[in-house]
Amino acid sequence: MLSHSETLQRATDACRTRQHWSAFAETPSSKLHGEQAPIDGQQAFERQLGKPFELDQPGETGRLGKEISPYTQQALGIDYPAVDVEVLCQAALKAMRQWQTVDPNKRALIGVEMLRALEAQLFENSHATMHTAGQSFMMGFVGSGANSLDRGLEALVYGHKAMTDLPATALWHKPFGAHTVALEKRYHFVPRGIALVICCASFPAWNAYPAIMANLVTGNPVVLKPHPGGILPMAISVRALREVLLRHNIDPNLITLAADTRDAPIAGQFLDRSDVGIVDFTGSQRFGSWLEQNVRNKRVYTETSGVNSVVIESTNDLDGMVDAIAHSLCLFSAQMCTSPQNIHLPRQGIASDQGHISAAEVAERIVARVEDRASNPAKAAAICGALQSDATLQMLAGLQKNAESAGKVLRASGPYEHPDYPQARTATPLIIEAADPGHEALLQEHFGPASFIITHDSAEAALASAAAAALQCGAIATHVYSSDRAFQDNAEQAFVAAGASTTFNLSGPMPLNYAAAYSDLHVTGLNPAGNACLTDLAFVCDRFRMVQARWPQGSR
Repeated sequence: MLSHSETLQRATDACRTRQHWSAFAETPSSKLHGEQAPIDGQQAFERQLGKPFELDQPGETGRLGKEISPYTQQALGIDYPAVDVEVLCQAALKAMRQWQTVDPNKRALIGVEMLRALEAQLFENSHATMHTAGQSFMMGFVGSGANSLDRGLEALVYGHKAMTDLPATALWHKPFGAHTVALEKRYHFVPRGIALVICCASFPAWNAYPAIMANLVTGNPVVLKPHPGGILPMAISVRALREVLLRHNIDPNLITLAADTRDAPIAGQFLDRSDVGIVDFTGSQRFGSWLEQNVRNKRVYTETSGVNSVVIESTNDLDGMVDAIAHSLCLFSAQMCTSPQNIHLPRQGIASDQGHISAAEVAERIVARVEDRASNPAKAAAICGALQSDATLQMLAGLQKNAESAGKVLRASGPYEHPDYPQARTATPLIIEAADPGHEALLQEHFGPASFIITHDSAEAALASAAAAALQCGAIATHVYSSDRAFQDNAEQAFVAAGASTTFNLSGPMPLNYAAAYSDLHVTGLNPAGNACLTDLAFVCDRFRMVQARWPQGSR
């Protein structure tokens, strides 16, 4: 394994070159981790069930926790500290004052060690992610594990870069007439204050780890506020990070957990405080927009939701295109911010490597590939996982019931029988053919396995509709299939103008949903899907400010 300094340098080089690199193993293979690691991780998760989660942090006022496993639909039976916000914030501020004196280079190396500590508990946390978010074990290990850790390291790199862009001290000379003025200068890096990191339920680590690292490396203490339905993965992470700080004789209250319940949310208590300077939020567009518009005295970073689109004009790989789209509609039951929802194509059909294909046949082929995955319980379990929330089932039922207003159902949604968890909350993809491209159902995100196949008068109209939806409703990931270079160029320009990242003609083993740390920019901040990007300098630079002191050389 690379040393912490080597890891930081390799990650810095990857960010500069935008080449593939990963600091973390992207497989749970026993050949890499040893035979015992998977066993120990599962046992650690199982030992925690039905017991209090002990976290030695200040301000505990009681216990809370009502998590339900999407796989067993039984309560995990774990409770967590309920906290006194005032006590917790005072402890965080005290930790910040100590942390502020730590050199940015040392902060970054401690940050790498923190990420390694998170990696060490990946098997345990993957089970925790399964039984709170509904992800499959493999997605919990890779997507919420290695990939999220790489995103955290990426944010650490940019935070370190921002913190070391200016020297800590300087000696300045300038002639003024016959005299030369010599000044010694010192630059102080001042953090904004407490950072409240609000996590989503379905994929918390993906945004939590970058936010945690961006805040810590720039000097800000973190209060992690997990979703009430997904506390355990973040509690495990907070415990691991606090242990690293203790090993370095650093106040562990630099990172704390503020769990709550749906009935008694706690985030508002932090938003009302002047010592909370930063809010990182992942979740609904409704609350994210409210934060952006109303929390004016803090730095707010959001990733919310959007209407991700696929535009099909033509293809030189019909089978590969259909397979890629079908896989993405099934992957984690489309409970990802990068999942496509609206599939646009011309009504007259498309040119392909298999000749002219009608719009109806494109739709039939997508439905058939989805059916191939969804009808096989083993395939469905590995790809679709489980639904995090009952609200997704309600959404699917409502769409299916009212489908006639939008078009017709091409494939109805229904549960699949999970081979290992017969009580799992599952749903296969609902696919609706939309008759009206302007129907209101197409202009909102349906978080879960629901998609629309939308036909237009032309490919150009299909592109215009998708780009307009991205600009109006937000979009994080868009996809275009076209063998025509001029159409590709027009599509790139249209989606750039809408602030939506675009992928062209992707087929093969890499999922459409995949976004690579150190290379792919995740969210642009240019449409309603969020105001922050993972990860660039803008994500870190305003989390601290510079204050200078100066005096005549030699006078002190």
